[in-house]
Amino acid sequence: MAVVAARAELDAVPPQVLMLTGIASVQFGSAFAATLFDRAGPAGVVLLRLAFAAVLLVPLARPKLAGCGRPELLAVGAFGLALAGMNWSFYEALHRLPLGPAVTVEFAGPLTLAIAGSRRLLDLVWAGLAGGGVALLAFGSSHGSGALDPVGLLLALLAGGCWAAYILLSKRVGASFDGVQGLAVALTVGAVLILPAGLAQAGGALLQPAVLAGGLGVALLSSVIPYSCELTALRRMRAATFGLLMSLEPAVAALAGVLVLGQRLHPVTALALVMVVAASVGVTLAGRRPDRPAPEGLAPLD
Repeated sequence: MAVVAARAELDAVPPQVLMLTGIASVQFGSAFAATLFDRAGPAGVVLLRLAFAAVLLVPLARPKLAGCGRPELLAVGAFGLALAGMNWSFYEALHRLPLGPAVTVEFAGPLTLAIAGSRRLLDLVWAGLAGGGVALLAFGSSHGSGALDPVGLLLALLAGGCWAAYILLSKRVGASFDGVQGLAVALTVGAVLILPAGLAQAGGALLQPAVLAGGLGVALLSSVIPYSCELTALRRMRAATFGLLMSLEPAVAALAGVLVLGQRLHPVTALALVMVVAASVGVTLAGRRPDRPAPEGLAPLD
């Protein structure tokens, strides 16, 4: 009854508000996660996030694996691998980069996926604009007294590639499992896969109450709350509106970095961010179809 009541309350909220809430929750959750890296390491924080999210979601989703064929099991396993890889590589990047640039570079993954199947010449302009923004971050931006960490940039690109794989696999898994059952299984798989690295980085810190409480907070902010908001919003939102709101991710990330982590937004970084956001908006507006529903399963869990 509590789940039904909570869903009814979410349905009463305008979908645009739900989307913005989910986006803000993800990015401020990432900023909060960064404050735990010194104690538990990026892999340790990912382990806590995925494990707590699985513990919270599995009892609600009650996934049923009986009767699933080999293709479905392989797909949900790959989904869990993409989920773990996306989160770990992004948190490792975030350990080396400010939040705004990390999300901006990562955003190149789903943006490239959106452009890849297009035959419109205009999309080449958006691709060039996005690529220019990422290149500007790599070669023209600075934070503090030094250039952005090249390893961090490569890790953010890897996270973007995993994000693109996550989007593709989420469609396959969403067609094979009801509701969020596939996500619940994938979170469990991801937690198991990240377990060795998480234990190696965090060690005894995983038993500290403050770290456990922080991991639970990250799971709620970065996984449970945004996915609940976005999944509810997607049922009542067109794809064009969804894409436009998702384009705000890098900007909200930069704001979270400033407010939570005290990071300065360098003018060149801001320009690169605007270029990537503009490219995302351009791709969305150029490819929108008024009668096309929003694609389920695209909620970012970075």
